[in-house]
Amino acid sequence: MHKTWSWPDIIAGLSLAGLLLPEAVAYSSIANLPPQAGIVAVFAGLVCYGLIGSSRFAIVAATSSSAAVLASASAAMANGDAGLRMLVAMGIVIMTGVFFMLAGVARLGSISDFIARPVLRGFAFGLSGVIIVKQFAHVVGAHVHYTDMPRFIYSLLSQLQSWNWLSLAVGVVALLLLFMLARIPSMPVGLIVIVLGILAGQRLGLAQHGVELVGQIDLHLQVPSLPDLTYVQWLRIGELSIAMLMILYAESYSSIRNFAIRHGDIIAPNRDLLALGAANLLSGLFQGMPVGAGFSATAANESNGARSKVAGWSAAAALFIIVLTLLPVIALTPSPVLAAIVIHAVSHSLRPSMFYPYFSLHRDRFVAIAAVVAVLMLGVLDGLLVAIGISLLMLLRRLAESSVSVLGRLNGGHDFVNLVNYPEAKVIPGVLVLRPETGLFFANAERALTQARQYIAASDAKVVVISLEESPDLDSTSIEAIADFCATLHLQKKHLMFARLKSSARVVLERAAIPHLHTGSFSELSVDDVVTMAREVYVEKD
Repeated sequence: MHKTWSWPDIIAGLSLAGLLLPEAVAYSSIANLPPQAGIVAVFAGLVCYGLIGSSRFAIVAATSSSAAVLASASAAMANGDAGLRMLVAMGIVIMTGVFFMLAGVARLGSISDFIARPVLRGFAFGLSGVIIVKQFAHVVGAHVHYTDMPRFIYSLLSQLQSWNWLSLAVGVVALLLLFMLARIPSMPVGLIVIVLGILAGQRLGLAQHGVELVGQIDLHLQVPSLPDLTYVQWLRIGELSIAMLMILYAESYSSIRNFAIRHGDIIAPNRDLLALGAANLLSGLFQGMPVGAGFSATAANESNGARSKVAGWSAAAALFIIVLTLLPVIALTPSPVLAAIVIHAVSHSLRPSMFYPYFSLHRDRFVAIAAVVAVLMLGVLDGLLVAIGISLLMLLRRLAESSVSVLGRLNGGHDFVNLVNYPEAKVIPGVLVLRPETGLFFANAERALTQARQYIAASDAKVVVISLEESPDLDSTSIEAIADFCATLHLQKKHLMFARLKSSARVVLERAAIPHLHTGSFSELSVDDVVTMAREVYVEKD
């Protein structure tokens, strides 16, 4: 029985190794780090997630998005100092790992929900464009120092006369080979193209004609240590690491969740936070890159026939053997070949069709485009921060636009429904029943209760019943707004009652001890029960 599941995993792992090694070396160039940084990241991701993670398909390694964010963040803090940039990059990866582990301990497995999918896809689309343009500049030997695309492209074109056309030809041929070979299932196209590139480079003497090679890969591990940075620098790194955490986990959780749903697996988001934290912490301590569960590697693992985590372990073992024996050969890889591997890897995100649902539904199309524009106009780092800000503003806007519905009893039964949707529903004499359509919190409580006042002004009801079924809890701002609302009703000689309270909301109302709002005025009972109680106590009594 053991062999029936282990051999497919081992074969899948061997195929996966052929993908991970070229991508690791290629992504390190995106991050402006030496090639060994990507290799260290692969081992840290495979080992830590293999030990702790919950998904049997997820492959944790360096990703193009995190590499681009790391390059932008470290360059922004280093101001041209190469040594400081390395220390900052190391600090960001370590701090990202620490934040991941703290989030796991705090059970914040839903953290990915802070980045809306339209924003995440828009960011990925814009980021892919940025990566491709920058890799193109690297291939032709252009030196551009701008981060925004308009000035970057202008500067790139202004250096047209000094482009290395042979290097560009090598990159184009490598890219065409990648797209053609990718049509063959389970083919380690990256590894094959690297081998062909090395053979062509040695046979044609590409290095003598100005085509850059990867160069020496120094994988001598040092004793793990923290970078020597100032307190102010660590504070700034902490800010950047939060953004790195959010984009990494959003990307990772999407991959982990999609393949778990496809195969009916159960995953543990908080456990995955701890796994990603341990992987990034280990990678950072050994001067590696940030890691996450990228979609391309995870999809390749599944399509290669993986059934369990054994595939990841066999990939790690195969990579270990390759690193011990073939690193000097990999150092002979032409740099344009690595650039082609990067462009091929990120090209799956350059699909305009991913935005079609937003335009057909007339929902979120502007925020998706705004995320694309932010990355292109502001650069990767500022574009990411703007994208996250857009997500939070979307959340606040949706919640703050709370509307209040007037409810009526349907067909003499016990159900209370919105009078707008069900005009045949009957209003209860002497009782006005209202329901906020979203949970009350600091951004919408005053707005919702102001709308409720307008309904009350147009009614002669003696009792106002508010159904708080959409509010799992109440914050202090909501309590203050309710207290003011209750005082207004008291001056009008009206009574306030609450129905369908959640336990947390009931507890905080009891603690608030709002004047003129007795404990008998709010309960977890249905709207029908509270309306009956209101009529018996206040309406029929009078």
